Amino acid sequence: MSKTYLGVKDGKLAPCPSSPNCVSTQAEDDSKKMAPLPFVGDLKETKDHVSALLKEMDRTEVENETERYLHAVVTSKLMKFKDDVEFYFDEEEGLVHFRSASRVGYSDMGVNRKRMESFTTSYNEQVKGAE
Repeated sequence: MSKTYLGVKDGKLAPCPSSPNCVSTQAEDDSKKMAPLPFVGDLKETKDHVSALLKEMDRTEVENETERYLHAVVTSKLMKFKDDVEFYFDEEEGLVHFRSASRVGYSDMGVNRKRMESFTTSYNEQVKGAE
């Protein structure tokens, strides 16, 4: 089995594996799919909103950042498992695509989905407050 890549290839984040420990806005499987986030203002403003929210998240470190991509690692509190959280800023579409996946194991007990649902709620509240 080949290792899943991190980053963006041809405008796409890596597909989710067959295991249920991943969610993505670009997933083919409905059980893993989530809605992308809308841009707020331009690329810089949108990325600033995402970065600010990541800084508020416990045990989260930004590992890699380019103009249109951001990769953070979230470490679980007890077992110290690491999850990769990626954001792709699609300027053409005005959308922020994301992927959150466990590095190991099979089931994550819904942690990645809950994380990104919470992130989406906070993002939308922050964007609403910025209008």
